[in-house]
Amino acid sequence: MHIEPVDAAPSQGFTRAMLRQRWEDLVFLHWPVEPERVAPLLPAGTRPDTLDGLTYVGLIGFRMVGLGLGFGPGVPYFGSFWETNVRLYSVDGAGRRAVVFRSLDASRLVPVLVARATLRLPYMWSSMGLARDGDRLSYRCRRRWPGPAGATSRIEVRVGGPIAEPTPLEHFVTARWGLHTRAYGRTLHLPNWHPRWPLHHAELLAVDDELVTAAGLPSPEGPPTSVLYSPGVPVAFGQPRSAGSARETR
Repeated sequence: MHIEPVDAAPSQGFTRAMLRQRWEDLVFLHWPVEPERVAPLLPAGTRPDTLDGLTYVGLIGFRMVGLGLGFGPGVPYFGSFWETNVRLYSVDGAGRRAVVFRSLDASRLVPVLVARATLRLPYMWSSMGLARDGDRLSYRCRRRWPGPAGATSRIEVRVGGPIAEPTPLEHFVTARWGLHTRAYGRTLHLPNWHPRWPLHHAELLAVDDELVTAAGLPSPEGPPTSVLYSPGVPVAFGQPRSAGSARETR
């Protein structure tokens, strides 16, 4: 099976956007994990994507801004919120690399309900925020619904300088152009596109997280292998397709 390359700056692979949004103030933490430990958690028809024999668990905090339909402006109030997600890395039968979300905590209830009902994404309603003190950023999250209620996450980083040329690992965990999800008896691939990530070095000052284990994943062993920050990018999502169908031409 041909697997698409890890491409940090592909052309947009779809002609019509279903959704538009902007992701801002992202922090990426990643831990390596053996592929066989997470394979049972992926949707049918996908398997763990690997780099040098390992796959990765990601914990990502950020702000969603201006979420809206592809042909209109962002939804006022409900379209902007904080989000923290736990994700894995997947590849499907058509060779498309993507992410699989084990949980997505968001600070607005309405988007949580819509995403759970439409694409069956595991969105959770949580209290969340970001405190900023110069180059120090502190992300916090406390889950409200559906559970486990009270699960928390706190990440504190110091943002460093820009990364001129990301490493293979930094490309692997950020250059992702779709997600896989299981909805209504089918595994779907939902493509996305955005400009190349502006990535920065980041120093991890503190992490106290319960979301990774709440998502059914093994507790991370030791500090994360990769810690990154990005000021953000505009993002477009295309129409979902069956994960077994041939990929669109970029």
